[in-house]
Amino acid sequence: VQLQASGGGLVQPGGSLRLSCIVSGFTLDYYAVGWFRQVSGKEREGVSCVDSSDDNTFYVDSVKGRFTISRDNAKNTVWLQMNNLEPEDTATYYCATFKGPWCLRVAGNLDPVGVDFWGKGTQVTVSS
Repeated sequence: VQLQASGGGLVQPGGSLRLSCIVSGFTLDYYAVGWFRQVSGKEREGVSCVDSSDDNTFYVDSVKGRFTISRDNAKNTVWLQMNNLEPEDTATYYCATFKGPWCLRVAGNLDPVGVDFWGKGTQVTVSS
C-alpha cells in the first residue's frame, strides 16, 4: 500500500494550494481518509477527514471555512483544497487511510490511533 501526497509548496498568505493523495495497492471505497499535519517539535494534528460514504466530513476548527476535503473512489484519490492560507498553516501534511469507514475521533479531534496507512508528507509553507 502506498499513499503518494503532492501539491505542497511555498505560497503567500491568502493564497491557495490543492493537495492530492493517490492511493495504490488498496481500494479506498470502504475506508475513511484524512489529512494530518505536523510542525517540527509539535504533535501531529488532524486537519480533515471524510468518511467512506463521502457524507460526513471533519475539519479542525482552525481550518473551517478555508479547507475542503474531497475524494474520488474511482480514482483512489483524495484532495485537500486549502484557501486563504495563513502562516499558521505551515507544516508537513500527511494523508492517511483509516482502519474503517469512519473518521475516528477522540475528544473532538481526529485520533491517529484509527489510522491504518500513512503517506509521506508534503511540505506547505505560507510566508510572504
